[in-house]
Amino acid sequence: MRRLTKKPKHHLVDPALAANLAGVDERALLSGSPTRVAPVAGTWLGAPFESLVTQSVRVYAADADASVGHMRSADTSREVDLIVEDRSLATLAIEVKLSQTVSDADVRHLKWLDDQLGNRLADKVVITTGPHAYRRPDGVAVVPLALLGP
Repeated sequence: MRRLTKKPKHHLVDPALAANLAGVDERALLSGSPTRVAPVAGTWLGAPFESLVTQSVRVYAADADASVGHMRSADTSREVDLIVEDRSLATLAIEVKLSQTVSDADVRHLKWLDDQLGNRLADKVVITTGPHAYRRPDGVAVVPLALLGP
């Protein structure tokens, strides 16, 4: 496996608080044109959505006595948004997508991690804004945040 970075990924407990602190209102959140966030950030809704998912996953993982982190290679060519590990090191890999649909490109890092971890990877999941949960033909579970639960 390539070297992984040790740089932490930060999330505020309340994504709405993060938006407020950054001076992003509802219009700017949806349009990607907040006054205090660089225009290259695009739609600013993705970061708060990922924070909301992270908050939920951390709550469920704590109840299951599991730890939550993320994976990013040092050269940033590979990244998985959330890695959940239990005491036996069984691993759940989660990507967060602010979309109702999931493409092959969206799951490429999950598949790569599956190749690296083999049997240690219990499942691969993409959390979306879609209305239905299903499993893709490649085995990746797609779960709307609204259906996420312990």
